[in-house]
Amino acid sequence: MKIVFAGTPQAAVPSLALLADSPHDLVGVVTRSDAPLGRKRTLTPSPVGQAAADLGLHMLKTNRLGDEATAEIAALAPDLGVIVAYGGLVREPLLSVPRLGWINLHFSLLPRWRGAAPVQRALINGDTRTGAAVFQLVPELDAGAVFAMVSETIGAHATAGSLLAGLSESGARVLLDVIDDLESGRAVAVDQTGDVTLAPKLTLDDARIDWSAPAETVYNRVRGVTPEPGAFTTVNSGRLKLLDLAPSDGALPIPAGVIREIDKKVLVGTGTEPLELLTVQPAGKTKMKAMEWWRGVSATEVVAS
Repeated sequence: MKIVFAGTPQAAVPSLALLADSPHDLVGVVTRSDAPLGRKRTLTPSPVGQAAADLGLHMLKTNRLGDEATAEIAALAPDLGVIVAYGGLVREPLLSVPRLGWINLHFSLLPRWRGAAPVQRALINGDTRTGAAVFQLVPELDAGAVFAMVSETIGAHATAGSLLAGLSESGARVLLDVIDDLESGRAVAVDQTGDVTLAPKLTLDDARIDWSAPAETVYNRVRGVTPEPGAFTTVNSGRLKLLDLAPSDGALPIPAGVIREIDKKVLVGTGTEPLELLTVQPAGKTKMKAMEWWRGVSATEVVAS
């Protein structure tokens, strides 16, 4: 089949790579425009854009799938559109341009966690299972009938980054199987059933830690916002990024938000038991071991807020 692929972040690259290596004809790749990154604000292609360039694929870079993009995609006469985390909505008339419409690889167990941040919201919520679903794209958000789904247990120490990396690989394999089934006419889609939950895009406020919450809640939130937008707290009027922390294995309670060194560990109090800070990044500095940062604090305790 002639396929147009739309995607942007690293999580979409495994799907692109499998499609490019398959017998299908990948006639075009749609990704978001180059964006300024780093302190020098250098224009940088998206991970999908870079991968497509390396593969020598025809590419359309756009942040809006409007009339111009629709016309360019229609000129490719695709049989199928495939979208994986592109970062924009596919509306009519583009939705009907491919002969078989569009299918979407979404990183959740639909209808749970429809929206932009399904993996992150699953972790923040304390879910024990997640997965990836391939479904028929429809105008309503992530509501189309599901062709296939893969499910897996969420590891106790998984972060959004590590979990998404794994799902992007397993999901890509399921996606390719669905595409093969669509070509052969074997594909069957089943309507979604169950309670719908929404997974809106994370904001910086989602990454600020409320130390009065139970330790498990704090730990889940940190994992859910790692690596982006990145958990943080405020210490001595400066922002402290929390890159890695862990349960404290039975340490005695500490008042919520209080940071102390106990038994050669840097512990921070929560609404229940403390958590251990492992790796942090103070404002304007590089990441460092929590104990290294603590030695520079020169205090018996500080309060995070």
